[in-house]
Amino acid sequence: MNYSIRKAIKSDMPQVLDLIKELASFEKEPHAVEVTIEDLQADGFGPHPMFQCFVAEVNHAIEGIALVYNRYSTWKGKSLHLEDLIVSESMRGSGLGTALLDEVIKYGHDLGVKRINWEVLDWNEPAIAFYEKKGAQVKRDWDVVHLSEQGIKDYIAKL
Repeated sequence: MNYSIRKAIKSDMPQVLDLIKELASFEKEPHAVEVTIEDLQADGFGPHPMFQCFVAEVNHAIEGIALVYNRYSTWKGKSLHLEDLIVSESMRGSGLGTALLDEVIKYGHDLGVKRINWEVLDWNEPAIAFYEKKGAQVKRDWDVVHLSEQGIKDYIAKL
């Protein structure tokens, strides 16, 4: 399969929103999405972008996204939050999720973050297995996922 991973551009936001809505349906909350294309464009591409988005493109169609933003941990310092990693249902298992996660880990590494964290639903066993296989720790008592600084370095070393 031929695909590319790149930083999103403003004109990608309609397809990004479609994937966000697909995820909301998968997570059994199809009506919970309130963000609009205009919100995504203003918040991600204005003078002070609130997030960075990477897209996985296959045959000129966006089939996956990873949306991240900077955080600060009182215990660790600079950190990165992976808000969502979404791959369209038809492309799950194709390697796009790994490619997007690779890009997020490299981005965090380049920023010098001490931790990359995200959440996963406790019933989403395929996602949990995917993250654990990549070296992340699923904190079941917190339902929060951490990839430590050493974990980031170990991950990068395996690329």
